[in-house]
Amino acid sequence: MISIALAGKPNAGKSTFYTAATRAEVDVANYPFTTIDPNRGVSYVRTRCPCLDREERCGNEHCRDGKRYVPVQLIDVAGLVPGAHEGRGLGNQFLDALTEADAIVTVVDASGGTNEEGEPVEVGTHDPVEEIDFIEEEMDMWLAGIVERNWESVERQSRTPDFEIDAAITDVLTGFGATEPEVVATLRALEYPSDPREWTDEHREALARAIRARTKPIVVAANKADVAPEENLDRLREGEKLVIPTTAEGELALRQGSEAGLLEYDPGDTSFEIVGEVSDAQRAGLERIGTVMERWEGTGVQGVLDAAVYDLLDRFTAYPVQNETKWTDGQGNVLPDAVLLARGSTPRDLAYAVHSDIGDGYLHAVDAREKRRIGEDHELEEGDVVKIVSTAK
Repeated sequence: MISIALAGKPNAGKSTFYTAATRAEVDVANYPFTTIDPNRGVSYVRTRCPCLDREERCGNEHCRDGKRYVPVQLIDVAGLVPGAHEGRGLGNQFLDALTEADAIVTVVDASGGTNEEGEPVEVGTHDPVEEIDFIEEEMDMWLAGIVERNWESVERQSRTPDFEIDAAITDVLTGFGATEPEVVATLRALEYPSDPREWTDEHREALARAIRARTKPIVVAANKADVAPEENLDRLREGEKLVIPTTAEGELALRQGSEAGLLEYDPGDTSFEIVGEVSDAQRAGLERIGTVMERWEGTGVQGVLDAAVYDLLDRFTAYPVQNETKWTDGQGNVLPDAVLLARGSTPRDLAYAVHSDIGDGYLHAVDAREKRRIGEDHELEEGDVVKIVSTAK
């Protein structure tokens, strides 16, 4: 399952984001280091369900009238403070937890209502733009330290006849989640001495930054957009980073209202409807949330997760079935599974994603929409419904 980590300084709203996105109960408080041990839960990315192309909806528990929700793991870790890569605060614990993430959501307090240490200040007095590169810099310097501490092993291996720098550096970075193809691609884009003994700190730091960017892409959630000065949001979005205005508290309120039967709302919707009895105070709060949603086309929480998976990680959703006519599994469930695949994946890749035995026994695949066999090298696309024929049952 794809993993997304929530990063940010203390009190930026990470735990509220996590609670809204997973509906799991965690500590949420107005002081630094509310989160000590990482929280892990299941959230979802949203896409268009293929059942919209049929006369009836699929009825899957993760489909809401054609809005398909695909599970991902969400990790909420301890807040970061400046100097975390040197061990300040809970820095090392935080950074260790990030190694398992495929992508990172940096949660920024767009209101400017907390300082760099995560302590409350008057709204608008702290510049949130300073936080954009904060997490990235801490991660890069932490990884550079790991490379530096393990570089002696690379130098030692370089003295052997069969030395390959790609493999040696991959050994150093395995714990960070970097694969050899990613290391190879990164090294091709860098200039460096062929002899590891001639590498400088600058070479190692450049390697760390490039590997982090390739293996841990970042999307920024400009949180507290409901109380943030408009100029803050504009400046945050002017840079090169992908920045999405977000109100985690607003999303949490909408999900709670929906669960209580007071609202009609699905995560990722751009609006909601009040269908139950609410107090004047609740109505006023919902109107404030609605104003933000109208301005930014939603609360941003679902948009951030979708951007991380479908844009940064360039994944798409495919649907494996056993019956290509009815789009069902062996028990008659319509579109029972949704699988996130890397761009360029083939039917065999889908088979392995379902189960290793299915992949090992792969024979051929059928495009369930077109009712025709597709080749093993055929590249699947978003929304494909595919029957996998395998010797495995």
